[in-house]
This record gives sequence, structure tokens and C-alpha cells, in this order.
Amino acid sequence: MTEKKKELMNDDEADEILRLMKEDIVLLGRKMTKDYSIGDYIVRAIDNVSIEIKNGEFIVIMGPSGAGKTTLLNLLGGLDSLNENGGVIYSHGVKISDMEEESLATFRLINSGFIFQNYNLISTLTAEENVMFPMNLSGMRFNESRERAVKLLKKIGLQERREHLPFQLSAGEQQRVAIARALAVDPPVIFADEPTANLDKKTSNFIRDLFKDLKDLGKTMIIATHDDKLIDLADRVISFEDAKIINEEINVSNK
Repeated sequence: MTEKKKELMNDDEADEILRLMKEDIVLLGRKMTKDYSIGDYIVRAIDNVSIEIKNGEFIVIMGPSGAGKTTLLNLLGGLDSLNENGGVIYSHGVKISDMEEESLATFRLINSGFIFQNYNLISTLTAEENVMFPMNLSGMRFNESRERAVKLLKKIGLQERREHLPFQLSAGEQQRVAIARALAVDPPVIFADEPTANLDKKTSNFIRDLFKDLKDLGKTMIIATHDDKLIDLADRVISFEDAKIINEEINVSNK
């Protein structure tokens, strides 16, 4: 590759970053492609997908099981990587698709909170310790992280359960702890993968109300869900099928 071509590419990237900043776009994925190997088979989970998400948007991604929704969230959040030459991803003006894993892990810790369908709590840590975990990784002082963890657990109604291990908590309680953990370092973007799936109505309503509060606070939210109450909060609903975006709808009432 010639030096002139490198210079041109750098200029193009600089122009792109300036556009993202000017238009307040916090996440950009362009021509994203992701394959997985299953034995001798190659499965395309994301097929040439492009998406832009503005700061403060509440995005819902819908689609059948196996459509690629989780992979899309993982790519945008930096939990997974694109194919080689499989597109580009910018987050907060940073080209994360080119970052090394160590740098990406630090960037992800500060900028993104993740809520998983299966909670992904650390089984040997209490509820309080699970919430403190990302704060400790970020370098926050112990007393400060513990104080914030207690406040977050109080906010989700589990202050009396903070010394309990995950197996001592119900599914709904575990998910609430997972949400508190996702909020621990106050990241600007929250990713949630079917956060109310298999939960009772009371807990689902609680999570919906919490997400409404986060939306009102200006958090950028990207959620894969079929929950009508969460869909009602969306600024945009993106339909995903066969590894591609097939439709987008804007909820005018939320604009």
C-alpha cells in the first residue's frame, strides 16, 4: 500500500469521525459481516449490515431466533469481532473494529453496559460483589465502589439481598443484579439481549420502568426484545432476519 493511499484513507477516516461528532452519532457499523464455523459449515450471522445510532436513541431490534440479533449487539458493543475485511465499527468516534483486545476491553468497560438473557453473573460472588466487579476493574476505590453498589442495589429493590449468591436469587432478582452491574460505571450505552425473557410480569414491568428512567436520562439503549412494553419505548424498531436488516420503523410519538 502506497503512502499516498494510506494518507487518503486517514483523511477519509478523519472526515468520517468529524461527521459522527457533528451528527451526534454514537455508534456506526458499515458493511458489517460476521461468519461462524460450525464443524465443516460456515454460518453467516451478519451479512453486509450497516447501521447508525445517535446519542440518546432507544433502539429495539426484533427478529426470529437465530436471525443474528445477539451477534449484532455483540459486534456493536465490542464483545465480538468482524470478519477480516468484514466492515468497520465506530463507537464514540473511535474505530473499535481495528482495536487490539486489551485496548478494546478497557474501552468497552468504560463505554458499554451489557445485560444478557442468561444474566452471566459470577456464581462465586455475592450480588454486591457482582455489581462492584466492573468498578474494581475500572480502578475505582473499594469504598467508593461498594457505596455505589449498595445504592444501585437499593434502586433495584435488592438492598436486603446484597450478600446473597446468584443461586440464592430468583431469575428476576438475578436479572436485576445484572442490570445494576451494567450500570455500575455509568456507561453512556446499554446493550440488552432479551432482558425480560422468561421473567414474571412484575419483574418485567419493573425492568420496563427502569429502562424508561434510563431513556429519560439520555442513555443510548440498544435492546433485542419481543416485549411489547419495551417496544413501546423505542425511537426506532429494527426488524432483523436472515442476518440482515429487513425493515426500520420510526416511532414518531417518541421523537
